[in-house]
Amino acid sequence: MIEINRSRRSYLSDVELIKAFQAGDKDVFDELVIRYKDRIVNLCYRFLGDYQDACDTAQDVFIKAFEALVKFRFKSSFYTWIYRISVNTCNNRLKSLEFRFKKMIKRSRSYNIGNPGFSNTGNAYLSCSDESFSPAVRLEKKERSILIARAVDSLSGLKKTVVILRDIEGLAYDEISKITGLKPGTVKSKLARARADLRKKLKSVL
Repeated sequence: MIEINRSRRSYLSDVELIKAFQAGDKDVFDELVIRYKDRIVNLCYRFLGDYQDACDTAQDVFIKAFEALVKFRFKSSFYTWIYRISVNTCNNRLKSLEFRFKKMIKRSRSYNIGNPGFSNTGNAYLSCSDESFSPAVRLEKKERSILIARAVDSLSGLKKTVVILRDIEGLAYDEISKITGLKPGTVKSKLARARADLRKKLKSVL
C-alpha cells in the first residue's frame, strides 16, 4: 500500500481518492469528507429541518459511505452515490417514531459544522454548535423563508425529495433519477405535482 501525502490529497480527483482508499489508504477519506461535508449537512437539513439532527445524520451518512466505499464500482459519481445514501438515511430517520416525537418539541434551525475527520477505523467526527455558518442559513431565518421551508417540509415522501433535489439543491433530472431510482419522466411528474401543491400552500405568501 502506498499512502498519499496529506498535502497532495486536495489535488486528486474523487476517482483517484476512491481508488487509493480501495487500495488500502483509508486516510484519504478525510479529503472526501472535507469536499462534501457542507453539501451533505445542508441536504440533511432540508429534509429534517433541524441542524443538530442534520449534523448527526450527516455523520451517519459518512460512516455508511466509509464502510461501503470499498465496494464502489464507479457506475456513478461519488457525488451522486453519497447523495443517494443521504436521501435514504434522511427518509429512514423521518419515518422513525423517535424522530417524529423529537420534531414536535424542537424547532431550532441553526448550526455550525467544524473541521471534519475520519480515523482509519471509520469513526467520523463532525462538530456542531448553535451558530449559523453561512449567509444562506441567516437568510432562512427570515419569516418568508421559514414559511417556504415549512411548506416544503409538509410535502409527502417523494414529492419532498424531488423538490429538495431539484429546486433547492439544483440537481439535474438524470442525477435525481439515479439518486431516487425513479425514471426521469416520473421525476418530472412528481416535481410538477409537488410544485402545484406548494403553490396552493403558499398562495398567500408568494
